[in-house]
Amino acid sequence: MIRKGNMIYADIIIDISHEKLDRTFQYKVPDSLQDALRPGMVVEVPFGSGNHIRKGYVIGFSNETDYEPERIKEIKGLSNDGETTEGRLIGLAAWMKEYCGSTMIQALKTVLPVQEKIKAKEKRLIILTADREAAQTELQMLQKGRTKARARFLEALLNADGVLPYEEAGKIGAAKAVLDYFVQAGYVEIGSEEVVRTGMTSGMEQPLERHELTKEQYAAACAIQEEWSQEQPRPVLIHGVTGSGKTEVYMELIRQVLEQGRQVIVLIPEIALTYQTVRRFHSRFADKVSVLNSRMSPAVRYDQFKLAAQGNIQVMVGPRSALFTPFPDLGLIIIDEEHEASYKSENSPRYHARETAVKRAELEGANVVLGSATPSMEAYSRAKSGEYRLVKLESRFAGRNLPTVEIVDLREELKQGNRSMFSRKLREEMDRCLENQEQVMLFLNRRGYAGFVSCRACGTVMKCPHCDVSLSEHNNGKLICHYCGYTIPKPKSCPECGSPYIGGFKAGTQQIEQAIQRIYPKARVKRMDFDTTRKKGSYEEILSSFAAHEADILIGTQMIVKGHDFPDVTLVGVIAADMSLNADDYRCAERTFQLLTQAVGRSGRGEKCGKALIQTYHPAHYSIQTAAVQDYEAFYQEEMGYRMLMDYPPAARLMAILGAGEDEELLEQGMQYIAGFIHTFNKDASLKMIGPAPASVGKVKDVYRRVLYIKHNNTSVLVSLKNKVEKYIEINPGFRNMRIQFDFS
Repeated sequence: MIRKGNMIYADIIIDISHEKLDRTFQYKVPDSLQDALRPGMVVEVPFGSGNHIRKGYVIGFSNETDYEPERIKEIKGLSNDGETTEGRLIGLAAWMKEYCGSTMIQALKTVLPVQEKIKAKEKRLIILTADREAAQTELQMLQKGRTKARARFLEALLNADGVLPYEEAGKIGAAKAVLDYFVQAGYVEIGSEEVVRTGMTSGMEQPLERHELTKEQYAAACAIQEEWSQEQPRPVLIHGVTGSGKTEVYMELIRQVLEQGRQVIVLIPEIALTYQTVRRFHSRFADKVSVLNSRMSPAVRYDQFKLAAQGNIQVMVGPRSALFTPFPDLGLIIIDEEHEASYKSENSPRYHARETAVKRAELEGANVVLGSATPSMEAYSRAKSGEYRLVKLESRFAGRNLPTVEIVDLREELKQGNRSMFSRKLREEMDRCLENQEQVMLFLNRRGYAGFVSCRACGTVMKCPHCDVSLSEHNNGKLICHYCGYTIPKPKSCPECGSPYIGGFKAGTQQIEQAIQRIYPKARVKRMDFDTTRKKGSYEEILSSFAAHEADILIGTQMIVKGHDFPDVTLVGVIAADMSLNADDYRCAERTFQLLTQAVGRSGRGEKCGKALIQTYHPAHYSIQTAAVQDYEAFYQEEMGYRMLMDYPPAARLMAILGAGEDEELLEQGMQYIAGFIHTFNKDASLKMIGPAPASVGKVKDVYRRVLYIKHNNTSVLVSLKNKVEKYIEINPGFRNMRIQFDFS
């Protein structure tokens, strides 16, 4: 801890099993602890009128206090418990409160997700307590008599080595009277054992082929080990083309960490990836691996966290929430497909798994490895600046070629009279694949389906002249910018070419499935989207079925193009690339490049060469052109130029102040007051403010939503601003009927 004044005060949460999570108390830090104390450490403090010594967790420090200094008690010392896993997670929560914008209770409920102990699941057992020879003698006597049910039960118990599940007694016809007889005779007793609820699915135990690391993969692993040997190792970003074998590198790194007796967290972005990913890890590390996902019951999640805390599992695989697995000696956090938007929480605290993982690793002395074929702009810019270590995998595993990619101009299709959702070239390639008994994936880019409007004749998109994002269509017939509020009526014809073919793209996965079945009635078709994956196990069922070649064509949204490896897929068709390209988000070009690169990367991952077709109304757009040739560096340079011009992340930092309330007029007034408050004290010319304006969806369940954007190149300036706004809101009662949240990008 860095000392900033004569007196330092620690903010402490008293033993969280007894007190409210969001109630903190200030204590003086004695001189003997000022250089040693850190957030998350466990201390002993006097508490209450009787000054009883209680355990507390340090969550932060201050040079100021709202009370008279002489009234503040002093920390007695460090607890004998020392630094605990729970304490380190509380330290992480304190960081999240400050840098992700939330209350302490919200942050604590995020990092300590299973608070209440859930009753253990037990399995009742019938246990033989008598001597085995005596039981054999008793069995012989019963078999000579007329008590067949007793004989049948005792024989089954002996054959089961003296332990029989309770429900098995009923299956062999042993009524309660039979059990009572043997209990009273002292032959058996009824016991139980705890059953651990698991999220693992069947089929995980089947071994998979293991591969030796290629020279390039081995070099990557060595470079990462070299970074880990440094005094202050940096996070590592593995930038590997699709199919380069990043997972093999991950498994080698995991092996090394497990040999040191430490644990590993592996984050994946989608539930859809869980089955294939976990199966690969389970094949390598067996029962050391477990899994979390959002569809698990609280009881299953509780059991998994309990196993992790006890050290009974060493590798946890799961989406964002798995980051808070309470491992006692965490050694490595891997974030696969680190560019994915699902790593950003949409609820307070609005943390990003990438930054939060780096902070947790810092608190626990662990390492972080990020991996992607299409890194986020933020991660790659940090790698370029040296904040992260960059490691590259530039060739596909086993020397396989990247797929050939062809861009199809849908404007030309329209001119030729083809108004269907499938171009003539895509039909031709699908015919070829089905004839050769190869598999096809059809990807509908549904991201950004919020209502952008474009011309189907020339491709012109209605954009905001002030914010360089598309205008969104609303039910009132108006086009609105969700960054600055700019509004125009929806045009009836294209302002560029005059065409009446203007509107949004209306097709969905179900319409595509129906069209495919009409064109190819003999083809076996699977559809994977929100509607077909609602049931438990539906992801695994669809993916395993397609992998087993029980379907010829797989149709789906983003969930089918992320990380899957199907060696028989030789054609990927992107139905409409423009749907993400024209979203009302400054990241739309980045998201489009990532989705297209990931999509075309699903093709040709086996022995046969692959092909991909990208259908678009904007064939010359840099995100589509660079995705077609898999040129990340060219895309990054082009996109970074626009980010610097507009002061968007990572060129600058962006803080969104999000307001919500049932009274639209009051909410609008409150957001204007916040904007005015910022104007009154802000003298920094480099701080820029946009809005307030309607949120992307301005009203949900009768709750109105507004947003105010603040840009600055210094994170600490925005954090300081957030703290001032929080105090302003706290002392003004008018804000009590609305909810204000903060979101950092």
